[in-house]
Amino acid sequence: MVGLDCKAKMVSSDLPSKSPRLSNKLHVQIPSATTFRGVTNFSPVSASDSSCSAYEHYLRLPELRKLWTCKEFPDWKNESIFKPALQALEITFRLISTVLSDPRPYASRREWKRRLESLATSQIELIAILCEDEEEGGHTRGTAPIVDLRSSNGILGRDGSCAEVWKVSPETTVVNRTSEASLLPLLSTWQKSEDIARKIFYSIECEMRPCPYTLGLGEPNLAGKPNLDYDAVCKPSDVHSLKKNPYDHINNHENQTLYTTHQILESWIQAVKELVKRVIERIGSKKFDMASSDCYLLERIWKLLSEIEDLHLLMDPDDFLRLKNQLLMRSLDESEAFCFRSRALVEITKSCKDLKHKVPEILGVEVDPKGGPRIQEAAMRLYSEKKDFEKISLLQGLQAMEAALKRFFYGYKQLLTVVMGSVEARGNRVLVNPETCDSLSQLFLEPTYFPSLDAAKTFLGEFWSHEFSGLEKGNRRQ
Repeated sequence: MVGLDCKAKMVSSDLPSKSPRLSNKLHVQIPSATTFRGVTNFSPVSASDSSCSAYEHYLRLPELRKLWTCKEFPDWKNESIFKPALQALEITFRLISTVLSDPRPYASRREWKRRLESLATSQIELIAILCEDEEEGGHTRGTAPIVDLRSSNGILGRDGSCAEVWKVSPETTVVNRTSEASLLPLLSTWQKSEDIARKIFYSIECEMRPCPYTLGLGEPNLAGKPNLDYDAVCKPSDVHSLKKNPYDHINNHENQTLYTTHQILESWIQAVKELVKRVIERIGSKKFDMASSDCYLLERIWKLLSEIEDLHLLMDPDDFLRLKNQLLMRSLDESEAFCFRSRALVEITKSCKDLKHKVPEILGVEVDPKGGPRIQEAAMRLYSEKKDFEKISLLQGLQAMEAALKRFFYGYKQLLTVVMGSVEARGNRVLVNPETCDSLSQLFLEPTYFPSLDAAKTFLGEFWSHEFSGLEKGNRRQ
């Protein structure tokens, strides 16, 4: 961390000073952050190899990973991001089917429907943002695999998809292609899921309006846009071939719900992994505006991960805790939180934190080997001059991502206590008391990843506080 005991000389050199008398007296001592015993810059560590392997085996992650990473469109640079995102959405349709097929009279179907509708909409929003960003990028525009029925003069191929003809007006006819492999069109024909499927259709129609194409899942497509070749990209049949888990024989209705929920979670974690790589690449190419958009997208995905985890709140407590023991989820010597069984979650947490090392590159300065406030001064100049606004947006996006990441782990800690009970949490050393400094607590209690940006904003805040204080005193004298 850089030295923060800087004086007014540095501030006055960076900012236009309307009150020299005040500026020359400005001495800012940044208060040290509240420290908790053992809380330092922390790098999360995965659970034991056996626990991580058991988790991956339960979710069939090796097979799912093959679907995420299969490259079939060499000209489509963003395939590695879109595939897991679309597959997560498709698995969500399966979760809707699973939940609405649940015969238990005490299942909270009404709240499940609301949550799953919200979850599907959130994912569609993110996919639409990915489509918009792709269109804005010069090298990626027009590379997604699409099917444009207008270019075929209305001739429909027998390729496993169906089509509907919409008469929008006497002059306009729209041919809408719909995936046959996706579960969403089937959900729209089932009485129990018809309402939620219709709402998802309209969400797709609304969110994809700014995009050059639509998803082709049965949405109205009133604009008559080309369709993404959804079946070729997402491979719904292959995704749903992984419906059964290795413990499918267990007599517990929460088993399939838990399994499917975590497949959605891991799919979005894979998307984050690829998105972080793109952020690094765009920063290196000086595409700060596009990198900024990606950082805000990362923030939204971390919020989505929290939304997915919160589905555990709707699971029946008795059935879930029974399932926990049926699956042998906890060994006697295991103490880490369950989320650390996901190697990919630990990996993206580290990679998101490591984006802090890109700040000097963004600001165009090198780290002072003597620990001086070089980065902080550059940040203050950037904020005050407002010339490179795309850099300001990028730095704000990085800090927004940090806040969302820490909120995820804070929320997970509360979730663990609610779902499994405080006694279970204490047994795992995941206590509400922050001084225990378990791994989970350290992730949201540790200092900011961007101390120089934090210090720069603190100095700027103090500067303007003194500036306006002086003006107020001057007005009183008058």
